[in-house]
Amino acid sequence: MLPEDLDHILKEAQNGFARVSSRPEWEVFKATVMGPKGRLTVASKGLADVPKVEKPAIGKKLNEIKKAVEACSDEALKRVESLAALATLGSAIDPTLPSPVIITGSRHPISQVFDRVVDIFARAGFTVRLPTELETEWYCFDALNSPANHPSRDMQDTYYMPFGLSVGSAPAHDEKDRYLLGTQTSTAQIRTMLKEKPPVRILAPGRCFRRDDADAGHSSNFHQIEGLYVDRDVSLRDFKSCLDYFIRELFGPQAKTRLRPSYFSFVEPGFELDVMTPNLGRLSNRWFELMGCGMVHPAVLENVGIDPDGFSGYAFGMGVERIAMILQGVDDIRYYYQNDTRLLKQLA
Repeated sequence: MLPEDLDHILKEAQNGFARVSSRPEWEVFKATVMGPKGRLTVASKGLADVPKVEKPAIGKKLNEIKKAVEACSDEALKRVESLAALATLGSAIDPTLPSPVIITGSRHPISQVFDRVVDIFARAGFTVRLPTELETEWYCFDALNSPANHPSRDMQDTYYMPFGLSVGSAPAHDEKDRYLLGTQTSTAQIRTMLKEKPPVRILAPGRCFRRDDADAGHSSNFHQIEGLYVDRDVSLRDFKSCLDYFIRELFGPQAKTRLRPSYFSFVEPGFELDVMTPNLGRLSNRWFELMGCGMVHPAVLENVGIDPDGFSGYAFGMGVERIAMILQGVDDIRYYYQNDTRLLKQLA
């Protein structure tokens, strides 16, 4: 056995494996090279007849050839298996042909409600201030007059971040202020009043996060729109007229509203706003709760450096999914997050 013979076996193996185009062809050719009677196997057996002085060099050469042939075999197998997988996909697609389906996009149902609500309040002079999704305890609770033992601050309701976290886009009030995922978009009201002097008339649309079991009416990730108006001599009459305007623009001129006393730590007095309208299917001519609202608590104004003796205001907050479900006739909030194109096309 000469080294030239081994080089010849390698060359034939490389050429042969390059020509195979299917798994059966690969198996047949592999047997002619590496099978019990294959050329490389016969050459390995012939090593016993090589003179003792030449065996180390020939043996080393034989091992190198074996490794090279095995590499060629493995590469050829991967290639033919890839070809077989591609064959199952059918004929190649011609990207120059026109699409058989007309593909059009549309605004998501939640975005549609966002746009509609913002447009209505924009006509009343409100401007948008976007809240940050990562907030701190002071902006989310303390500044909004939520005492330390308030249920909304319990670990079961809020997603708290690790201690020591620092976020430049949402600076903390002080070094002890702990970060959390925003439970409400009211934080934009606090940050705005700290930066801007009254009059302040803003909307804060955004995402909120609360530890809540997912069911037909609740989700741990949902959307809110908060509103705030602060100026001199803002009265409850101004507050009610603004909400009446919004409800009639949203549900139609026949819609009626009523205020029920309720408790929210950041407003005093606080209310639930109920709505009744004749054109909402099974909800027609029935009172249903839509939002929490009220006059801004004096303590909140003091926390942001605004004199409550000289200024007053009102605030309100509504769930966007709740409004969407009412307007669009959807009975399960989870449908909005499933990306089911059948629903999205119906509501486009």
